[in-house]
Amino acid sequence: MATRLDGKVVSKRILSELQQTVTGLAQQGVTPTLAVILVGSDPASQVYVRNKQRRAEEIGVRSLMFKLPEETSQKTLLAKVAELNQDPDVDGILVQLPLPKQLDERVVINSIDPDKDVDGFSPVSVGRLWTNEPTVVASTPYGIMALLDAYQIDVTGKRVVIVGRSNIVGRPLAGLMVNHDATVTIAHSKTRDLKALTREADILVVAIGVPHFIGADAVKPGATVIDVGISRGADGKLHGDVDADAVEPVAGALTPVPGGVGPMTIASLMAQTVELAKRRLHG
Repeated sequence: MATRLDGKVVSKRILSELQQTVTGLAQQGVTPTLAVILVGSDPASQVYVRNKQRRAEEIGVRSLMFKLPEETSQKTLLAKVAELNQDPDVDGILVQLPLPKQLDERVVINSIDPDKDVDGFSPVSVGRLWTNEPTVVASTPYGIMALLDAYQIDVTGKRVVIVGRSNIVGRPLAGLMVNHDATVTIAHSKTRDLKALTREADILVVAIGVPHFIGADAVKPGATVIDVGISRGADGKLHGDVDADAVEPVAGALTPVPGGVGPMTIASLMAQTVELAKRRLHG
């Protein structure tokens, strides 16, 4: 049976260590501060933001919450971002996505000071990642790498296949994997003979949001399988992109859904907020 890569356990350990770091920073007069902007009332976004705030409070990170109405204009949102860019006490700025249709996500993300871009989505952050000089990177890929490291799964020289090419997971994870000397292939909806490709992967990452998309016949025996997708099925339960029951006997290691990548994402957001606060302290 596959080793269970337990994100809950690992994230708790990371958060505990961060709490000690935050205490040390506070003694030096710096409180790590994360500013979160939520536009509208998307239910999933509200849950995500609430979870982020809860984790921040638990470890002593100050969380500033700015709730803006659904009809907020681009000008108003950009003004709020500009205000936070100028605030010397704010270390990280996060604009919760998706945004309402009248707002241009790319313009908003580009307006965040790259040195406060805690989500790692700005072109500057992406450029730093791909030139192997990362400052901050997207939290989910960061969390995946931390989870692999916690279980001593070395990616050096490994064949990595990432199914999904989003700017949130697939692309930044590819950059991180390349920086750690993995051989990386990004697959997507236009990829031909996908199963033949995924069966070659020593490490298979699936992030497309299609429940049970990957079955046992798509996995190399002994492979490490990272399931990023999470969807609520007709049965009311949460399901991943991987058919865990079928894949578990084949894989060498597997992340559960829920409880795998999800907790690591929030822990990684906190870790990077704390890292930005350290830079503020040391200049």
